[in-house]
Amino acid sequence: MTDSGRLAHLECALSADLTKTLGDASILMVGAGGIGCELLKTLLLSGVKNITVVDLDTIDLSNLNRQFLFQKQHISKAKAHVARESALRFNPEANIVSHHANIKDPQFDVAFFRGFTVVMNALDNLEARSYVNLMCLAADRPLVEAGTTGFQGQSYVIKRRKTACYDCLPKVLPKTYAVCTIRSTPSLPIHCIVWAKSYLFSQLFGPPSESEDPVLDTREDEGNAEEISKLKDESEALKAIKDAMGTDKFPRMVFEKVFNTDVNRLLSMHDMWKSRKPPTPLVYDELASEEEKETQTRKGRSKGKGKAQKNAPESGDRERLEWEQKVWSVEESVGVFLKSLRVLATRYQEVRKSDPESGLSFDKDDDPVMDFVAATANLRAHVYGIPQQCRFNTKQMAGSIIPAVATSNAIIAGVMVLHLFKLLTPSEVPLSGIKRATLGTSTGRGTILGAGSNEAPNPVCAVCNAGFVVVETDVEKAKLKDIVEIVKGSDHLGLKGEVSINHKNLLIYEDDDLEDNVDKTLQEVHITHGKNLQILVDDDDAGVKRTVYLFVLHRDNLPTLFTLSGDKGVDIPTVASRVAEESNNAKRPREEGLEERDEGTKRLRTDGGSHDDPIVIDEVEDTIELD
Repeated sequence: MTDSGRLAHLECALSADLTKTLGDASILMVGAGGIGCELLKTLLLSGVKNITVVDLDTIDLSNLNRQFLFQKQHISKAKAHVARESALRFNPEANIVSHHANIKDPQFDVAFFRGFTVVMNALDNLEARSYVNLMCLAADRPLVEAGTTGFQGQSYVIKRRKTACYDCLPKVLPKTYAVCTIRSTPSLPIHCIVWAKSYLFSQLFGPPSESEDPVLDTREDEGNAEEISKLKDESEALKAIKDAMGTDKFPRMVFEKVFNTDVNRLLSMHDMWKSRKPPTPLVYDELASEEEKETQTRKGRSKGKGKAQKNAPESGDRERLEWEQKVWSVEESVGVFLKSLRVLATRYQEVRKSDPESGLSFDKDDDPVMDFVAATANLRAHVYGIPQQCRFNTKQMAGSIIPAVATSNAIIAGVMVLHLFKLLTPSEVPLSGIKRATLGTSTGRGTILGAGSNEAPNPVCAVCNAGFVVVETDVEKAKLKDIVEIVKGSDHLGLKGEVSINHKNLLIYEDDDLEDNVDKTLQEVHITHGKNLQILVDDDDAGVKRTVYLFVLHRDNLPTLFTLSGDKGVDIPTVASRVAEESNNAKRPREEGLEERDEGTKRLRTDGGSHDDPIVIDEVEDTIELD
């Protein structure tokens, strides 16, 4: 079918002008899961020709019941690439670009976002959604946000300084578990999974600033103060073991620490086990394969009678699917645990080479990460006599997967495209005419698709009420003091007040403090292409505060040291100091405390400088969890 024939019905239904606008528009679609598959199909059938798809995930067996662009032969392949190939059948002449990557990667900078007419979110991750929200505000591009869970769903439009942004409303805190339950007295499979995902994984492979993952309830009281103290001691011991990362002995050291030494320490507390079954320590030499022990000793074969272990089958075949849905033996769990430790250790060290403050994060669709969590949780469950879970079930619990309904995804995807029509209508539909759509159920009335007004920006939102500035510079030449000059200089932003600069929750500059950093290049303080800085300006004389997000783009051979684009100083919103203080406390409750770091700098603590904040177990979305 020719392009004109394919679009004839659209011109009748939508008008020739809107059809042409849709064909010329460039759409960024973030996420190619349940909503993403429906959205990509609906966009193409609606005349959109230029679409870029970004998704980090690979296809899993559990996706096939609702993500119709994928079939069995696609399991373990990149969602973005397969979605592109399958969707082109709807319009072979469309220009679809796919990226199997993390939307937070430096390649997807502000300039990248500025290259699109509209951005459409179909994500299942709170952190990524918040990041896309920030980038769309900085690039001044409309964002169509959406989500579904079961028979519920929602979709709404975010426009800079005209509607509420994604971060305007506080997010519902996930369920928490007390440290004493997770650490010493687990009784359910979920307790073991939480410990594996949110304690051990974070301690070994998380960023230094997040080594205490927000996952356990660490509030000290008479009942758990001793447990908190012991947890800290164990954390310090694990940090010492991390020094051996990359050596052959590292996997064994971790295994013996968490499954033997720590368990034996608990067993010495006899009163704890008077009314409950005591745990059983695991012995490495009894469970590790001869091949594993040979790797550890190197200089001679161990005399232990280790058992042979079956390696996980390669991804994509039937045997692999059966492997994921069976409960592994203890020996199999040991093999997966040791192998995944090596893979993650190598990856962690590579990441740290480019950014010493970075680390790995949990992703339920990352096979080595999920292997580690599943094997660790099963070994811990075995120690405590708790029923073990197959990898498939562990993934569901660790990833907080709420069963999705394909029909809900299709409805919400359709609403998203209706929002797109209104955003691109040549006559420019006012925002009051672009309703916030909500899909829900009502007793006696079935499923209802309702509409409501978009909310106005929250006056105390720390993201909406910020300035957005893009600086193009050579990060190997520009220094931190040049950034300060951009903020204060009368020829640039010309903001008055005390300045502090944060990068990835680290305080890297403050007036009259950390002055050793000002003569360092941006690259020396790990500010490279695609990174952003949060700059706080406190003008006590005027009684106001300002927040500026500054986005760095590396450029070679610029005629000047830097070029600026975005908000001017007079355009940056001001917030009364008292209100700003309340906003910062509400939006970033774990960024208050400061602690000393090496090289004379100070770090913003992610735990708020105290241990009053519960550790988050799962990434639960605000009102709706995305598919």
